[in-house]
Amino acid sequence: MERTQQVLDFNNTELAFQAKSDRRLRQDYRLMKVVDSPFITWLGPRLLNFAFAIGLPVEGVVRKTLFQLFGGGESIEGTVKRSEELAEFGVKTILDYSVEGGNTEAGFDATAEEIARTLIHGGKYPQVAFCACKLTGMARNELLEKIQLKKPLSEAEKSEFQRIQARVEKLAETASLSGTPLFIDAEETWLQDVIDQLAEAAMEKYNREKPMVYTTVQLYRHDRLAYLEKLIERSAKKGYILGVKLVRGAYLEKETNRAKEMGYLNPIQPNKEATDRDYNAAIRLCLEAVSHVAFCAGSHNEASSLLLAELMDKKGVAHTHPHVWFAQLLGMSDHISFNLAAAGYNVAKYLPYGPVKAVMPYLIRRAEENTSIQGQASREVELLAREVRRRKL
Repeated sequence: MERTQQVLDFNNTELAFQAKSDRRLRQDYRLMKVVDSPFITWLGPRLLNFAFAIGLPVEGVVRKTLFQLFGGGESIEGTVKRSEELAEFGVKTILDYSVEGGNTEAGFDATAEEIARTLIHGGKYPQVAFCACKLTGMARNELLEKIQLKKPLSEAEKSEFQRIQARVEKLAETASLSGTPLFIDAEETWLQDVIDQLAEAAMEKYNREKPMVYTTVQLYRHDRLAYLEKLIERSAKKGYILGVKLVRGAYLEKETNRAKEMGYLNPIQPNKEATDRDYNAAIRLCLEAVSHVAFCAGSHNEASSLLLAELMDKKGVAHTHPHVWFAQLLGMSDHISFNLAAAGYNVAKYLPYGPVKAVMPYLIRRAEENTSIQGQASREVELLAREVRRRKL
């Protein structure tokens, strides 16, 4: 369907919530008001976990509330309807298998196979722009940490790491064959060096003609802008397209507490202003090298999103340039996603999927994240309320 390009305005609630029916709009407004309460967001997950633990039938309640707001479906096939609804308004999909399960080789293999299925599925549906994965869903944290610390491995551990490498290789190859690029998410600092090495090796092999594998850089770390600069230099020197997703970060409290407990330098920026500065600098770096750097600005920050959009116009980079994407999580920042899409930019929403009970940890983190980002949930409530009033008039 041909779309008329709109002027970019993040306050345009008519465009922001055009995909929601009146009933769904009111329902999401009520739910977001609940999410906007730090106390309820703190207490609710604990009550839900307790209810699941003792077998209370609360799954239906979760399905109609948190899961409806932040969840994309209970299976790969179950995401199709939601992704088609988004695609009607120019918003593509990032499929994200969000089940956080076992710590066994069989469990790791099963997770890798499921992610491979999402990549193959994405190759059949043009509305799927990317698939995402966490390597800790396919590897033991203890082993990754041991490798990062450069401790000697036993023969069994060496074999175990080879299986991890084989899983990453299989996914990168599947991404290349299916035509669906793969995001490798960032994780905690004490695991990240190993993840970086695995991601870089995959990019060097499979990003020769197109960006099929993307690493992730968390700019709330004070060392990541320098790392990004080196990545850009290395990729240019080795002759592959760098794929990178830029995010602020998701483990602030965990990182800070661990650094304090273990007595090492906190890897997190001293304040939000420093994070914002480095994030925006990362956007500029990537855009300057857009011919051989493909990047996705994963952000709920209006200022950073607007900055990238304006820089693209200033530098004459087409809104539909295949190397530049914006991304937000499902259920968050629709005013950014849908207004960017209406203005003709490449936009995608993370669609997490899996059985309701199995993705509970993910859903809880989304609710907590919405509350912890300064003003995020309040801004969502304000915009939803504005659109409810506009439709009444």
